Amino acid sequence: MLSSKHLRPVLQPCSSAGMPCGAQLAQAFRSRRQLHCSAATAEALTEPSTSAPGVAKTERRKRVLSGVQPTGQLHLGNYMGAIRNWVNLQEQYDTFYCVVDLHAITAPHDPVELRAATRSVAATYMAAGIDPAKASIFVQSHVTAHAELNWLLECVTPIGWLNRMIQFKEKARKQGEDVRAGLMTYPVLMAADILLYQADLVPVGEDQKQHLELTRDIAERMNGLYGGKKWKKRGGRGGNIFKVPEPLIPPAGARIMSLQDGSSKMSKSAENDASRINLTDSPDAIRNKVKRCKTDSFTHLEWDNAERPEATNLLTLYQLSTGKTKDEVLSDIEGKNWGAFKPMLADALIAHLEPIQSKYAAIMADPSHVDDVLDKGAAAAAETANATLNLVKDAMGFVVPKRVY
Repeated sequence: MLSSKHLRPVLQPCSSAGMPCGAQLAQAFRSRRQLHCSAATAEALTEPSTSAPGVAKTERRKRVLSGVQPTGQLHLGNYMGAIRNWVNLQEQYDTFYCVVDLHAITAPHDPVELRAATRSVAATYMAAGIDPAKASIFVQSHVTAHAELNWLLECVTPIGWLNRMIQFKEKARKQGEDVRAGLMTYPVLMAADILLYQADLVPVGEDQKQHLELTRDIAERMNGLYGGKKWKKRGGRGGNIFKVPEPLIPPAGARIMSLQDGSSKMSKSAENDASRINLTDSPDAIRNKVKRCKTDSFTHLEWDNAERPEATNLLTLYQLSTGKTKDEVLSDIEGKNWGAFKPMLADALIAHLEPIQSKYAAIMADPSHVDDVLDKGAAAAAETANATLNLVKDAMGFVVPKRVY
C-alpha cells in the first residue's frame, strides 16, 4: 500500500522566484489524483474484505449511504422522514449523501428543472444540518462508477427479480404506454449506489424495503458467482466482493402522510400541492394548507387510532415540529378540537422551518459554494467508489485499469 509520501509529486521551479508554473501544478494535481486512485485500488485488491470469515482487519466506522431524487419540491416527508435523521447519522458513521439525479430521468423530465432541483436538494441537505466536513455530499452522476457498476450488476440480475418489484408495476401503470427500460432496471442502479460504497447500513422506509432486499440478493449473487475461493484461484484477493448491507430503520415519524389522505404517503409527485408542506412554503401557504387539510368528524383529538389516520399524522407532525414528548403533546391538546389545534400546528411548523428556510436562502444565493461542496464530495465519494469498481472488475475477469480516465 502506498503511503502519503508517495502521493506528493515533485515540483520543479520554472521561475526566478522558485515557484512552480501553472502547467506543473496542473500536472502535479493529475499525477497525485492518479496515484491516489491507484493506491486505493491496490489496497482494495490485496486486502480481504472485512466480511470474509476468519480475517482480522482494522475496524473502520460503519458506512451509511442515502439520497433523494431531484424531482419536485422537497417536503416535510422528505425532511422529517429522512434528511433530519441523516444529521444525527453523520456523527456516528461515515456518511455518503447523494442527489440521485440518474434516478430522476426514468420518467419524462425537464432539463432546466433537473439542473435547478439538483442544486436545490444539495442546498437543502446543508440547510437542514448536514455538514460537508462530516459527510460526503455529491451528485450521483458526478461519480461515473455508479453507471458503470449498474451495467455490471444488470448483467447478473435475473429479469424475474425485477418483474417482482411492486413499485415498478405501480409506476408503469401511471406512465401508460411510455414505460421506459430505466424504470424497470432502476432498482439495480439503486443496488449499485449502495454496493459501490460497501455500505453497512441503509436508511429505508416501508416502500424501499423490497429494493434493499434486491440489493442484498444481488450482492450475495455476485459474491457467490465471482468471489470467495473462485476468485482466489484466479489469482485475486478472495473473500467477498461486496458487503451485504443491513436496513437502518428510522425512528418514529419516518412515514409522514398526505394532508389530504392520512392513509397515503406525502409525495412530491402528487398532483395536489395542498397534500404536502413544501420546505420552501411561505408562512401563509403553510397556514392555508393546514387550515384546509383533511380531518375527521370526531370532536376530540387522539393518537394511534387506526380508524383515525389523519389525527395520528397531524399529531405526529406537531410532535416532530415542537420536539415534545408524546405525553407533552397529549397535555397540549387536552380538551381541544380541530379548530383549536390547527393554528397550533401551523405555528409549530412555521417556527420549525424558519431557520432551515433562512439557511437555504443564504446557501442558494452563492451557487459557487454549492458547486464547490458537490465537487469535493464527489472527489471523496469517487475514491471509495472507484476502488470498489476495480474490485468488481478484477473478480469478474476484466483487466483493471491503472488509472481513472
